[in-house]
Amino acid sequence: MSKQINVALIGNPNTGKTSVFNALTGLNQKVGNYPGITVEKKEGLCKLHRGVKAHIIDLPGTYSLNASSLDENVVIELLLNKNDKDFPDVAVVVSDVENLKRNLLLFTQIKDLEIPVILAINMSDRMQRKGISLDIDYLEQHLETKIALISTRKNKGIQDLKQLISNYKELSIKPCLNASEIDIAYFNNLRKAFPNQLLYKLWLVITQDVNFGKTDRKTIDAVNNFKTKKPGDLKRLQQKETIKRYQFINNVLKKGQTIDLKNATDLRIKLDRILTHKVWGYAIFGIILLTIFQAIYDWSSVPMDFIDSSFASLSEWVKSVLPEGAFTNLLAEGIIAGIGGVVIFIPQIAFLFLFIAILEESGYMSRVVFLMDRVMRRFGLSGKSVVPLISGTACAIPAIMATRNIENWKERLITILVTPFTTCSARLPVYLIIIALVIPEGRFFGLSYQALTLMLLYLLGFLMAVFSAYLLNRILKIKSKSFFVVEMPSYKVPLFKNVALTVIEKTKTFVFEAGRIILAISIVLWVLASYGPGEQFNNAETIVRTEHTSLTEEALEDKIAAHKLEHSYIGIVGKAIEPAIKPLGYDWKIGIGVVTSFAAREVFVGTLATIYSVGSAGEDEDTIKSKMAAEVHSNGKKVFTLASGISLLLFYAFAMQCMSTLAIVKRETNSWKWPMIQLASMTVIAYVAALIAFQFIK
Repeated sequence: MSKQINVALIGNPNTGKTSVFNALTGLNQKVGNYPGITVEKKEGLCKLHRGVKAHIIDLPGTYSLNASSLDENVVIELLLNKNDKDFPDVAVVVSDVENLKRNLLLFTQIKDLEIPVILAINMSDRMQRKGISLDIDYLEQHLETKIALISTRKNKGIQDLKQLISNYKELSIKPCLNASEIDIAYFNNLRKAFPNQLLYKLWLVITQDVNFGKTDRKTIDAVNNFKTKKPGDLKRLQQKETIKRYQFINNVLKKGQTIDLKNATDLRIKLDRILTHKVWGYAIFGIILLTIFQAIYDWSSVPMDFIDSSFASLSEWVKSVLPEGAFTNLLAEGIIAGIGGVVIFIPQIAFLFLFIAILEESGYMSRVVFLMDRVMRRFGLSGKSVVPLISGTACAIPAIMATRNIENWKERLITILVTPFTTCSARLPVYLIIIALVIPEGRFFGLSYQALTLMLLYLLGFLMAVFSAYLLNRILKIKSKSFFVVEMPSYKVPLFKNVALTVIEKTKTFVFEAGRIILAISIVLWVLASYGPGEQFNNAETIVRTEHTSLTEEALEDKIAAHKLEHSYIGIVGKAIEPAIKPLGYDWKIGIGVVTSFAAREVFVGTLATIYSVGSAGEDEDTIKSKMAAEVHSNGKKVFTLASGISLLLFYAFAMQCMSTLAIVKRETNSWKWPMIQLASMTVIAYVAALIAFQFIK
């Protein structure tokens, strides 16, 4: 039986911690949440020497153990609680070779917790170009640790890091410096009061609102008695501690690090002047977005057509091979059609995540955040609000979780309420199928009308989010003031492995999370569409053949299938809600799609695919797109026209339509008040916008 050890990856943001995590774990990783809180937890397995396995935990980025957000609290609480199943046997502090001085502050704090620590200095491939040289032996001696000089980009030093992790028991747990010298009398009294406790742990409990493992309440209260009476005393001691640590770090780096600025070559300043320019910055960002949306359409058309036709062929093959009956129909018309309604969009969703990953890996996304802060401030938002709004293009749920790093409650609440307006990947299948049906395939200055429409929908969602934030800032009477700080990482050529892992992980999550919901709903929908009460459903064949004596056998089959669907259970539900949605240009089938998509927006396409599969017997209507394009009203007019298509696009651009998002808003605000206000207001906005669009265009 092989032994398993816990390894915690800790470091400042933008030090390449995720790259180190990917290099160690590869595809052996999973993403979840820490128990009881909505903070992302990344963990994976790594095989070490002599059959030892390492359970790698990628902790949230933090600048120090002086927590200012929930993410940073997660790091401190894990390091304090030896009873936690994830408590590290060894910590790997990942640092950036260009920002070693700043990174070492966190390193020295963790050393004071007497945990075996390895210092992994990343991006070593940039040392020569930046004119940096390190005396590793000197640094190891004075920092009381072992150092792994690594480059995830060149795949260098990873094996050395694994070797050091395997030999973690040989590491010194001696602190680098004596931080208690900032107030000797105070810390001596603390040491006397709690002789069996680690001094620095006590200090963290006093200065931070963190969980001290399984220490009983009385002990914590007794420790808190050491909080000084004068307001600001603890803060001043923390400042002294930070100064003391930086004095030590400066002294070590004077001999351990040499920087020859003459040899440093850097285009960063010149690029920043252009990419964050108040005019050219926005223009470049706009061009990048246009290019992305055009590529999403051009590059994914071939694989999408292949997937669409493949599922249609698979459905027909199942019908031809298996005996006729309810199970065969369920499989061909329910399960296969429903899943096909999501799988078809894998190429476009994968390309979207690909471009987002490239922008983040290159360091450009931080420039976008900085650039957009100028806009956000005018509408009552923090520059930090841009992160949730941009990450909302993947999914609103983690985007809303990301608001936890916004310290100001008013700004955080407004960001939570407006983030669902951002076009997420779940809306993408709806947009893409409707755009393909109602927007012509012409081009304007080389850009297709369809790509331009998709970009306009993204911009429309962002503008509505900003406008709503402006209104909420005026309505919510909460006085607040905050400051925005963002770090500009160095520009890097995106690492292929990181980008590939991100695309695989995000696409897999989208497909399997959506797939489970769609599979369940597809089965329920098929049952509701295949059975119905009363004579109209049970005697559908007799009724249709009596009314239509002159039709061909194929046309009669279509009429019978359509008659059954209309009088099935799902048809009855659809007909009941049709009066409310008819002014928007929707029929009862679209209404069913709108209702079921509240489970998840992408269910809309799968719902229509299932309904149209059950309700059509024609061989020409073999793909999802062709079935929707052939759908007509009772008067013979097409259901999906420019007017009804734009109406649907606007409805999904503004409607909440996601029960998971509502649940996470409730959790983040600790009240049902805000999600209910959010649901009601977004539904009204969506309905009115769709109504005006349809009535104006038709």
